[in-house]
Amino acid sequence: MKVLVTGANGFIGNYVVQKLLERSITVIATSNDLARAKEKEWFNKVQFVEYDIYDTNQEDLFKKFNSPDKMIHLGWGHLANFKSEDHISKELPAQTKFLQNLISNGLNDLTVIGTCLEYGMREGELTEEMESDPTIAYPIAKNKLRQELESLKSKLSFNLKWVRLFYMYGKGQSEKSIIPLLEKALAANEPTFNMSKGDQMRDYLPVTTVSENIVIFALQQKVEGIINCSSNNPISIKELVENYLKEHNKHINLNLGFYPYPDYEPFKFWGDNTKQLNIIKDESGRTI
Repeated sequence: MKVLVTGANGFIGNYVVQKLLERSITVIATSNDLARAKEKEWFNKVQFVEYDIYDTNQEDLFKKFNSPDKMIHLGWGHLANFKSEDHISKELPAQTKFLQNLISNGLNDLTVIGTCLEYGMREGELTEEMESDPTIAYPIAKNKLRQELESLKSKLSFNLKWVRLFYMYGKGQSEKSIIPLLEKALAANEPTFNMSKGDQMRDYLPVTTVSENIVIFALQQKVEGIINCSSNNPISIKELVENYLKEHNKHINLNLGFYPYPDYEPFKFWGDNTKQLNIIKDESGRTI
């Protein structure tokens, strides 16, 4: 089996490639940065194809990527700013054209990474059956891409799995995420760590679990549509930080309330993971 992974150089993509290789699956990895890819441990174990999603060349991309049996699409730009209109004006049309090319030329099994922010400002437990109601550019563009792909299914036959990620942590994540920021403050022997009040409730999973789940979702063919990748076990951001300090036997004064709450996230929300657990149980005879 051959699986194409876009965004292979990214935080999640790096782990997804490794998880696929652990299953002895042939991986076709792609990104727009060959030099960075060569630094990865997996580089010599995959077929790497350098490609820029903004390329306007009309070549057959399914053939270019060696006719993969399945595709896991993680690639997405402009993530430094979720509110940037570039998600809608630049990213969405490029992503749509890219995926339409692959599907129209033969791709029949596609897994795309979405976001919990597609649910909008709803609080509490979020289920896949809820209507999407995104409020800022990034999830608006993601949700629109999903709708475009679902519309395409009425014309072309292919499997579509849309994986909505919640929150994650692990080695290699963005330096702007809370745990890397905490680690930086500890390394610099800072007396205090500035953060929000920290009482927001979030749904976290380690990136190793997230990447394994994505691979399981992609390889199975029974379940399509929206799939939450979540723990259904919300904790506060303050608790996340305190747990990290306890686990690593570290101490730093928490300057709670220094930053305001983000205005694009609900205060307390988490993902129902019933569908996820059923897929994993069906795939391996176990639960996580």
